[in-house]
Amino acid sequence: MVKRNCSVFISGQGTNLLNILKHTRDYNFPINIKLIVSNNYKAKGNNISKKYSIPFYFFKKKDLRGTNQLLHILKIKRISLICLAGYMSIIPKYFLKSFRGKIINIHPSLLPKHKGLNTYKKVKLNKDKRMGCTTHYVTEKLDSGKIINQKWFYTEQQFDEDVLKIRTQKIEHNLYFQSLIKIYRN
Repeated sequence: MVKRNCSVFISGQGTNLLNILKHTRDYNFPINIKLIVSNNYKAKGNNISKKYSIPFYFFKKKDLRGTNQLLHILKIKRISLICLAGYMSIIPKYFLKSFRGKIINIHPSLLPKHKGLNTYKKVKLNKDKRMGCTTHYVTEKLDSGKIINQKWFYTEQQFDEDVLKIRTQKIEHNLYFQSLIKIYRN
């Protein structure tokens, strides 16, 4: 199987990155991670690049020079897919144009419900009976791209935001790698 070169963008712990990385060892998994990108210099997930000897790039969203340099690096590394995995920043429009249809995200809600931030709080306020996560293609409109896959669970009144987050993250790890397989089977 020919594996595609992928870059994973993170801002925090890197748990989804680690999960994807674990699956890249499987011969039949369709991607290899060739670059880790972060916009948070203090993110715990940044250490994953050192541990697994994967090149790392840090950039600030509003730094046009850094963003252009990143686009150049992605081109040199022949990156064909970008996975946003806990990346807490909006991708600039000109960057999206360079990778149209080649950037995916995982969002902790059953889109189109609860786009943007504070998802768990919105679920509690709305008294949603179901909660989950969605993988989708990234477009210029926040959390509105074509849905790739979704997974959900039933919520209960006593679940607080922390419980919702923990349960959602457990299914995120499974959903992300399944979505990557689905993308390349089509």
